[in-house]
Amino acid sequence: MRKVQGRPLPLGVTVTGDEVNFSVPVTGGKECSLLMYHPGKTAPFAEYPMADSVGEVHYMALRDIGKRDYEYNYMIDGEVVTDPYARALAGKARWGKETDRREHEVRGVICREAYDWEGDHTLKIPWNKVVAYSLHVRGYTKDPSSRIKKKGSFEGVVEKLPYLKELGINQIHCMPVYEFEECGLKCNYWGYGAAFCFAPKSAYASDGDGVRSLKNTVKACHKEGIEVVLEMPFDNSIPRQMMAECLRYYMMEYHIDGFILNPSVAPVDVICQDPFLKRTKIMYHQTGFQNVMRRFLKGDEGMVSDVIYWLRHNSESDGTFNYIANHTGFTLNDLVSYDSKHNEGNGENNQDGPDYNFSWNCGAEGPSRKKEIKALRDRQIRNAFLLTLLAQGTPCILAGDEFYNSQKGNNNVYCQDNPTGWVNWNGLLRESKLHDFVKKIIEIRRTYGVFCPEKEMLGADRIGCGVPDVSYHGESAWRVPSEVSSRQLGVYYSGDACDGKDCYVVYNMHWLAHTFALPALPKEKKWHILAATDGIAESDEPVKNQKRIEVKARTIVILAGK
Repeated sequence: MRKVQGRPLPLGVTVTGDEVNFSVPVTGGKECSLLMYHPGKTAPFAEYPMADSVGEVHYMALRDIGKRDYEYNYMIDGEVVTDPYARALAGKARWGKETDRREHEVRGVICREAYDWEGDHTLKIPWNKVVAYSLHVRGYTKDPSSRIKKKGSFEGVVEKLPYLKELGINQIHCMPVYEFEECGLKCNYWGYGAAFCFAPKSAYASDGDGVRSLKNTVKACHKEGIEVVLEMPFDNSIPRQMMAECLRYYMMEYHIDGFILNPSVAPVDVICQDPFLKRTKIMYHQTGFQNVMRRFLKGDEGMVSDVIYWLRHNSESDGTFNYIANHTGFTLNDLVSYDSKHNEGNGENNQDGPDYNFSWNCGAEGPSRKKEIKALRDRQIRNAFLLTLLAQGTPCILAGDEFYNSQKGNNNVYCQDNPTGWVNWNGLLRESKLHDFVKKIIEIRRTYGVFCPEKEMLGADRIGCGVPDVSYHGESAWRVPSEVSSRQLGVYYSGDACDGKDCYVVYNMHWLAHTFALPALPKEKKWHILAATDGIAESDEPVKNQKRIEVKARTIVILAGK
C-alpha cells in the first residue's frame, strides 16, 4: 500500500475502490500520524505521518490496500487515539472485558464488506398506527428464562420477533447499541456516557460483528413489519455537527426508522430541518403523560383535566410518545408494589434514581401473598395498560411489563447487569392472562379507529353529525367532572367522525364504585362491553341497561356501539 493525496471530508474513513481516505479532527495544532494494524494484532505494522490539514482536520489516503479489513488508530502527540468516527471497533467483542487503548487493544476497523439488504427500506409506519416496545438489547434475553439460543444479543431480539409480532408490536425502542465502555468502577449496563457513536456494539453480536448483526436485526424486524428506533442520548463532549452526521449515517447505512434524542444535548432544530432526516421519526422522552397517568391511577385528586389533555394529545405534533413505565422509575409491576425505591444494590446508599415515582404499593411493600392485594395490583396494572393504549398519542410498553416483570423495587438499574436488570420471562410462563389482555387491548386499539385517529380530535362536531368527535362526561352524561375531588371520567368517541364505530370508555379511579350515565346511541345501535379491568369478559349481548352502568372501584370499562 502507498500513501497518496487525501481529502478532508468526509470525516472518518471512506473506502473508494482500492483507496482508503482517513480524516480526523485534531485540536490544538498537535502532530498526528496514522497507525495501521493487521487484523487482530495489537502492534502496528506501519505508521504514516498526516501532514496535510485544513483547520484542525488532518487527512491522508492509502492506495493499493488490498482486500483485507485492516485496523487502524491515530498517534496524536505520542498518545494512541481511536477514531471517534470509527464505523466499527476491534477488541470489544467480549462484554465486560476491560481494554486499554494505550496498549492498542481497541482499534478502528476499515469496513468494506458489502451487505445485501434484499430490497429492504425504512417502513414509515404512520405515528398513529404505532404500538412501541422499549427494550435493552442485552437485558431483554440475557436471563435463562428467555429460553433462546443466543442470549443477550441482537440475534436474541430476532429470536423474539414472532413473540412481539403476535403481541401486536410494530416498533421497538432500543437503548444505546453503539460502542460504549461498560467496564469501570461500576458496570455501565445502560450505555450512557462517552461512546463511539458510529460503531454498533460488537458485544451485542453473537459472533462479535456488530455491523452485520445490527443490519441483520433491522432487516429481520422490517420483514415482520416492525420499525427499529434507536435511543441516542449522546454525551455532552460530542460536537453538535457530529450528532447530526451520526443520525444520517444510521438512517442510510442501517435503515434505522427513528431516533430518541435528549433535546438538552442534541441540536434538535438542526436535526429536524436536515433534508436527509425529514421523514425519519425524531422522538423525545417526556414525563408529562407518565406523571399525570400515574397520579390518576393511584387516585390523586385534581387530575381529570390533565388526563383529558393527555388522552387526546397527538404524538406526531411534538415527537413524544406515551408511557407509564420506562427504564427510569419502576417497572409497571413495581409501580403497584412499592411506595419507595429500593436501590441499595447500586451502592449509592439509595440516593440515586428518582425520589418521586407517584407509585402506590396497594397495601404492602414488595411481594405479597394476600389475595386482595394481588387482585388489586393486577387490576391496577390492567388500568395502566388501558390508560396507555387508549390514549391517542403513540403508546410505548416497557419490555416485560406485559408479564409482571419486576426489578425488586430498583428504579434505576443502570449498573445492574444481572437478573435484577434483566427481563424475567418466567412471568409469561406462569401466568399468561395479563399478556393475553394486553394483546386484546392492542387489537381493540387497531380495530376501533377512534383510539388512533390520524389527526388530533378537537372536541367539536366537525362533520355536522350533531355529536363532537370526542366528548367528556362524569357520572352524568355531557357534564365534565370539574370537582377537584373527582376521580371519574367518561370519554365518548363518535364513530361518525372517524370510522363509524362509537366507543365509550369509563375511568373510575376512585376507591368506591360509581354509576355512570351512558350517552344515547342511534336507535339501531346498542352498547356492548369490549373489555374491563375487573375481570368482566367481552360479551355478544348488549348491556342490559343502556342508560346507566355501574363501574366497580378502580376499574376501567370499554364499551362499543354495535
